[in-house]
Amino acid sequence: MEEEEECRVLSIQSHVVRGYVGNKAATFPLQVLGFEIDTVNSVQFSNHTGKCVCLCNLICYNSEQIMPLEILLSYVPEDLLPVYKDIVVPVADIITPNQFEAELLTGRKIRSEKEAIEVMDMLHNMGPETVVITSSDLQAPSGNDYLIALGSQRRTTADGTIVTQRIRMESPKVDAVFVGTGDLFAAMLLAWTHKHPDNLKMACEKTVSAMQHVLQRTIRSAKAQAGEGNKPNSAQLELRMVQSKKDIENPEMIITATVL
Repeated sequence: MEEEEECRVLSIQSHVVRGYVGNKAATFPLQVLGFEIDTVNSVQFSNHTGKCVCLCNLICYNSEQIMPLEILLSYVPEDLLPVYKDIVVPVADIITPNQFEAELLTGRKIRSEKEAIEVMDMLHNMGPETVVITSSDLQAPSGNDYLIALGSQRRTTADGTIVTQRIRMESPKVDAVFVGTGDLFAAMLLAWTHKHPDNLKMACEKTVSAMQHVLQRTIRSAKAQAGEGNKPNSAQLELRMVQSKKDIENPEMIITATVL
């Protein structure tokens, strides 16, 4: 059998001793999905702070040479915004901002799906080939119990034609506060985009479906630990990453994206 080409990822993120955040949240799913991981800790904590406080979470992928591929934008001081806009985003192939971060990067408000598409096009024009707005305040067609994510991928074909894929995903809201979900999402999107380079719909469906499996398993376990009528604490809400290995590796498709 022909040996599969080795794919390596350099993950530059925060590190925590306890909990799946930053590098710990990104490394396991990428390894499960067949990537070799090299990590650089941008900062190290004894435990997660409950918020992402890293200045920049950067995941780089390479097959022959290191090249920036995925950048997860975290909340940062306003004076660092030009660094992202002028230096970081232009060299990224994939970015995964939430609605607030996308608005910061473009200076445009998102009040409708049409405006979200316009913002994603603006972000494409800054450099990235793939843009996924991981969460938004937009009204979901399925109702208030669902969260909308939007994705756009712009590719140039061999004859120079620009082809754009756009999708919308709706996923059930989970009544709990988790940490590390952005890092997990970014890592899985990186992996599934690599495996399905011309199919943003499939890559996003697998990513969001796996996310739902992890979150639902986590909340069930947390509620069992907390006991009936008690609200789970942050320790009980640590992502059940290892327990979700099969779902990360081969997720049952429970989220279907709509092509826009």
